[in-house]
Amino acid sequence: MTKFSETDKKQLASKGIEEKKVLNQIETFKEGIPFVKLESAAVIGQGIEKFDKKEEQELISFFESNKENKSLLKFVPASGAASRMFKAFFNFLDKYNSEKETLEAYLGRTNDSAIKTFSEGLKSLPFYEIIQKRIKGKATTKGEELYLFIEEMLSEKGLNYGFFPKGLLPFHNYKDFASTPFEEHLKEASLYANTNNEANLHFTISEQHGDMFNAEFDKVKERVSSQTNTSFNVSYSFQKPQTDTIAVNMDNSLFRNSDDSLLFRPGGHGALIENLNEQNADVIFIKNIDNVVTSDLLNEVSDSKKVLAGLLLKVQQKAFSYAALLEKGSDVNTQSISEIKEFLENELNAKISDHFKGYSQAEQLEILKDKINRPIRVCGMVKNEGEPGGGPFWIKDKKDNISLQIIESAQVDVSNSQQKEIFSNSTHFNPVDLICGVKNHKGEKYNLLNFVDEKQGFITDKTKDGKELKALELPGLWNGAMAFWNTIFVEVPLVTFNPVKTVNDLLKPAHQVSE
Repeated sequence: MTKFSETDKKQLASKGIEEKKVLNQIETFKEGIPFVKLESAAVIGQGIEKFDKKEEQELISFFESNKENKSLLKFVPASGAASRMFKAFFNFLDKYNSEKETLEAYLGRTNDSAIKTFSEGLKSLPFYEIIQKRIKGKATTKGEELYLFIEEMLSEKGLNYGFFPKGLLPFHNYKDFASTPFEEHLKEASLYANTNNEANLHFTISEQHGDMFNAEFDKVKERVSSQTNTSFNVSYSFQKPQTDTIAVNMDNSLFRNSDDSLLFRPGGHGALIENLNEQNADVIFIKNIDNVVTSDLLNEVSDSKKVLAGLLLKVQQKAFSYAALLEKGSDVNTQSISEIKEFLENELNAKISDHFKGYSQAEQLEILKDKINRPIRVCGMVKNEGEPGGGPFWIKDKKDNISLQIIESAQVDVSNSQQKEIFSNSTHFNPVDLICGVKNHKGEKYNLLNFVDEKQGFITDKTKDGKELKALELPGLWNGAMAFWNTIFVEVPLVTFNPVKTVNDLLKPAHQVSE
């Protein structure tokens, strides 16, 4: 039996975490989190929709003609630190000595492909000229120059990019200035999250970076506003301390820090469902901070977003009509029940049990009400070309309910040959490209916390102060945190997916400004 000391209780209260919540998390550690059961991969025609050019244009037009009376918001998870982008480069600073070997000798000895690619593409980096001015004339060899360049890029005395939030690094070089992902998201929002020349954006950031984001907005807003003829309303929020999760020892007892306090860890991006739940827009576009393109590709990306948003509004219109009919109840008959069931299954991918026919009409109405009164998400899916990321699958739960979900590899029992085969049959993956409808037919916002599957979290092994521990990651924002939403998957073009996971990704064509 887990018991909390008075000091523990004070610590819980200071974080806004209830004892019951921690006890439930400890039970999750004890029980373990079961693998999901894959039924099949979602593919074109069976879980993923694909539109031709004519259909896309119709959806774009539908969005354009129906958005004016809707509140639109772009929601950008942006708390990621840039440090991961530079892992190989911190390593290079530790291991390379330009006085003892040439750069060519180092590359031959270590086969360090990241440094080789970086050195060859150096002049194409958006911050090349900034750094070159700072180190000019200090190096006598190619190896020493590269070392000084990377040192200037990362050290506290230099530009200190390793400390930056990823959203504020220079990504694209427009000759007169280098733009950050933050600025690119503003430009992008002006094209599809804009009504009456006004765009609303919400960034989830780390509290320590708040002043940096404010300073960046002050620096770029006039430039972007004049370029796009749009005024921007930008808001921020932080991951909530009450979403942190308890850490335990390997025997599931409470892990304690050296000062005997409890150890809590950030719950992962799934914690952001709380932040999303505080947004009140009719249509919410979700996209990660590092997935941006240069200005010449913006229209193509924007059109793709409008296709998804048009589909959301079109399907939502029908869902709202049926939800109102079900609420009224008196006009519902056998034909309308069949019609609503068909809509749910064919357009919202909400599978209904074969036992449905045997239920009374009152029971059928309750099932249909439950299925239709849910948030809706339309998710872009790109063809799988070897990029890491979750994929679209049909899964079956313990009650034999089948639903469309975005599933990560860690959720799948790959030791089971059948499950492994289904997972490997996936043709698409999740680029985090979501359009969300979070209100019901009466305009009331859903409480999104009611649609989370707590059993889709992750347990991982970590260490602290040399001691092993188990950590709990909450169900991912677009995974288990949206498990009980109505879900539609649509194939989107590859141009919509250009994340920057390492600094060398900035050398790819989507991040090079056309002359």
